Amino acid sequence: MRYRLTLSYCGTRYHGWQRQPNAVSVQEILEKSISQLLRTPVEVIGAGRTDTGVHARYYVAHFDAPELPFPLTHFVYMLNGILPHDVAVLEILPASPTFHARFDALSRTYEYWLSRVKDPFLIDRAMQYTGNLSLEAMQTGAAALLKYKDFAAFCKTGTDVHTTLCHLTESHWIVHDDVWIYRVTADRFLRNMVRALVGTLLDLGREKISLTHFRQIIESKDRGQAGASAPPQGLYLVNVEY
Repeated sequence: MRYRLTLSYCGTRYHGWQRQPNAVSVQEILEKSISQLLRTPVEVIGAGRTDTGVHARYYVAHFDAPELPFPLTHFVYMLNGILPHDVAVLEILPASPTFHARFDALSRTYEYWLSRVKDPFLIDRAMQYTGNLSLEAMQTGAAALLKYKDFAAFCKTGTDVHTTLCHLTESHWIVHDDVWIYRVTADRFLRNMVRALVGTLLDLGREKISLTHFRQIIESKDRGQAGASAPPQGLYLVNVEY
């Protein structure tokens, strides 16, 4: 049978979602834990990769296994009992045999957290930047992104992708006291895209570039023209729609 599970994790201690040969990943931890409970090897397929240090508040995956010998709620309880403190399974449900956590996803939503004060409780949960920033300029830049389809300028170089086209449906900043949150939704994201977007929006907020230059960067389709990637600890996957 195929099962769909939702989970959340703090990515600080992990080298991303995807299994790595010489580093600990969330996928590896989850597979080992499920396999331990079911006493049979299980492969878990996720909704997409996240980079080292990146978090997920809502992540979807699937796995195939014999019919579980106990209620799903009990399985969730037992699984959370052996998973480390920074990985939590929220729900497991039976899924269609054809359901695919990655390829069936219609959109994904990310948030990037920017702390405007030095906050020891957000040291591994947000980028901390206390310098001058123009929220208005960054908001204008975020809105401008919705008018574009090709985001090659924000794709990690050397990545093997067939297309750099993405359809953004949401791109804006939200302010919660001393935390500014960039929220973006699209049908797909390129490797390192959100962090590169945030880094370039920060250049706009610091007035290192103008809005005209920001548009030129997008239209150049050249990663070398965009800003440096924002650090990983501020990035969260917050939703996956099917």
